[in-house]
Amino acid sequence: MVRGQPPNQGSDPISVAAGGTLIRRPLTGARVAWLVTELALLFIAAPLAMHAAVHQARIPLFVALLPILGIVLTILLADRTFSLKAELARSIPWRTLLSILVVFAVGALGVWAWLKEAHPGWLFEFPRNRPDLWLTVMLAYPVVSVATQEIVYRTFFFHRYGPLFGPRGGLAIAANGVLFGFAHIVIGQPFAVVATILGGCLFAARYQETRSFWAVFVEHTLWGAFIFTIGLGRYFFTGISNV
Repeated sequence: MVRGQPPNQGSDPISVAAGGTLIRRPLTGARVAWLVTELALLFIAAPLAMHAAVHQARIPLFVALLPILGIVLTILLADRTFSLKAELARSIPWRTLLSILVVFAVGALGVWAWLKEAHPGWLFEFPRNRPDLWLTVMLAYPVVSVATQEIVYRTFFFHRYGPLFGPRGGLAIAANGVLFGFAHIVIGQPFAVVATILGGCLFAARYQETRSFWAVFVEHTLWGAFIFTIGLGRYFFTGISNV
């Protein structure tokens, strides 16, 4: 894995892509309309359909997610301006890793202090009461959940829809965070939606800055594992078995 550098933030955003900053042609009006429609279907309509599938048809979340994941991967891998090899080759600069760890340490300390006061009985209840299941989640979560979400919501989103939001990254980051949170309506917990909007904005800003899949993979894994371990995992289960 090589040490990649983030793209020049002064570059024309229409010509900059994820996965190696390959050159793309400028957007036409028809292309914009197509991408906006596609974005609405995949990031608004699809989560609503998955919510119905999980909570009404009682379909496990992972099963309901598979068709959407298949569509996203098909679009992404068929795109000649995208390079999966280049996307995965860009490593994490040490300054970025340090920033990830500092942000996580400060944020995690704040969450721990709040939970200790508000719900002390919840602290570490998952590893205390179900250490076997907790260990399974810790091992499976990065591969099954984090990698999938980061490919879809950071790599795919910024590569395909980033040019729609103009030269400044703030709008793309905000839109990505809100849509990431909206996807979590499938869980049926308002707390999960709010928390993942905040997390989504953090991960989106990190990806916008670094264009590193591995940076957001590490940061997302840290926060997800912490949430399940500290006692807030109760807000991130659908209640429908995945087996």
